[in-house]
Amino acid sequence: MPQRDDDERLLRQAFAVAQRARASGDHPFGALLADAQGTVLREQGNGFSAAGGDRTAHAERLLASWAATHLSLEQLQHCTLYSSAEPCAMCAGAIYWAGIGRVVFGQSERDLKAQTGAHEENPTLDLPCAVVFAAGQRPTEVVGPLLADEAARLQAEFWSSKG
Repeated sequence: MPQRDDDERLLRQAFAVAQRARASGDHPFGALLADAQGTVLREQGNGFSAAGGDRTAHAERLLASWAATHLSLEQLQHCTLYSSAEPCAMCAGAIYWAGIGRVVFGQSERDLKAQTGAHEENPTLDLPCAVVFAAGQRPTEVVGPLLADEAARLQAEFWSSKG
């Protein structure tokens, strides 16, 4: 899918959200939702620790849930969710059901799985989000991996220290 002029800038902003999540003691994942003009509507870091260890409190799922309750389907079909890592199958389902029309991600699920291994806090599903979206009845454009090396650096030190 075509990359837009502001995709790298907004994806790096999602990386900054991931860094803030880590600085506050959480897993280094971040996402943001932008409208068609590139205006950021909301940022969301990983919520695992803040939600008391809720393993479903991924940044993308939390952001999709917020979007589904605060924006219309018509608005969301023109929005892009930027994510430091490829949305997992759970998050891709939430993005689809929220009605978000486009996703841009940094690190692929496959690469994240290779990097984190079988860590109990991140039992990564190697299922591309594009496969989840393709099973749906409304289109969801996917761009990624983009800036994958930068995205992988967000995770490298964190998971090696969790060893």
